[in-house]
Amino acid sequence: MTFTIRELTPADVPASRRLGAEAFGMPTGGLTDPQPTAYPAGMHLWGAFDADVLAARVIGREYSSWWDGAAVPTCGIAGVTVAAEYRGRGLLEPLFGPVLRGARERGEVISTLFPSAPGIYRRFGYELIGSAETVEVPTAAAAAVRPGTHISTRRATEADVPAVRAVYDTWAARQRGPLSRRGISFPRTDAEVIAAFTGVSLALDASGAVVGYVSWTRGPHESDSLEVEDLLALTADGYRALWRVLGSFSAVIPTIRLETSGADPARLVLPSAAWKQVVTEGYMLRLDDVAGAFAARRSHGSARARFAVSGDLLGTMDGVYDLTVDGGAIECRRVAVGPDAPGRVATFTPQGLALAWAGVQSCANLRLAGHLHGPEEVDAVIDHLFGAGQVHIRDHF
Repeated sequence: MTFTIRELTPADVPASRRLGAEAFGMPTGGLTDPQPTAYPAGMHLWGAFDADVLAARVIGREYSSWWDGAAVPTCGIAGVTVAAEYRGRGLLEPLFGPVLRGARERGEVISTLFPSAPGIYRRFGYELIGSAETVEVPTAAAAAVRPGTHISTRRATEADVPAVRAVYDTWAARQRGPLSRRGISFPRTDAEVIAAFTGVSLALDASGAVVGYVSWTRGPHESDSLEVEDLLALTADGYRALWRVLGSFSAVIPTIRLETSGADPARLVLPSAAWKQVVTEGYMLRLDDVAGAFAARRSHGSARARFAVSGDLLGTMDGVYDLTVDGGAIECRRVAVGPDAPGRVATFTPQGLALAWAGVQSCANLRLAGHLHGPEEVDAVIDHLFGAGQVHIRDHF
């Protein structure tokens, strides 16, 4: 059977919407609300068609993500869907190719996704580097957090949203992985940010500057949890003040459900070990443009190394690369297409390079797992550039 691979048009919106609903959950009563007439800005959809039937779909979204102070152009893969009758026919490979080609043309050097089944995506060069998590914390534990000093709290208004955004930007720029929440794929106005929650509470220092915020939603009367999307602060006392705001619900709500990731510093001020992980959604990464992904990062010191990548199903990563670090600036260029002669240069699998670049596995561990082989001179350079760090992701797409 021959399938037609093409970018979706506004005329394909109903078919795309129905395919997504079948895969990820049909609303009660079916798709009865008004049909959108276009796709959101920053969203690029490709489909595989059997005649006029949409059999499979992959979406690429325009983002940037923070990695040690550098905003790295990122393609977020979303809405990967194959209709039940067409599964097992290899439709994803011809779709990932054009989606990622378009991303490279836009300058997006890495690609990330939340997998339903990691094994599906490993063959395309993706590997798990972190996770978005939901944890439960008793409101009583939040109420027991000791007060901070010279910190006050108040409810945010629309006029405070730029300060809220600034807190997120400052936090995210110090991490590895969080989306920037700037650009075409984050179109919410200041008014929409406030309207999205029951409340956004601020922590302010002695000068009145916003040093933290928590965005929370109070559900129906019978709900037994307070839903928290963001709990972020730039000081320990800011975290303490915000936990105490949430803890003020302890008389009526027993549980806080917090969207978080990794080793969240918010946990460090809690007086108890109460922190129950209830949902984990893995996060995968692929270096789609190897040279561009290295050049987008920052480091320190000076070093040179040569490495290779081999085994990319999509054929864009394989090659030999020269890496130069000079005073923090990173230059990387491909000097040969395809792997060098076996044994002559350290060679990563696509998944191994993702893990090394994200800093979540050392080169020694990658060798143990079979994701790096050949001469070991490159190991110290890669570990120095992207050594152990925390990966965080707070936005699902």
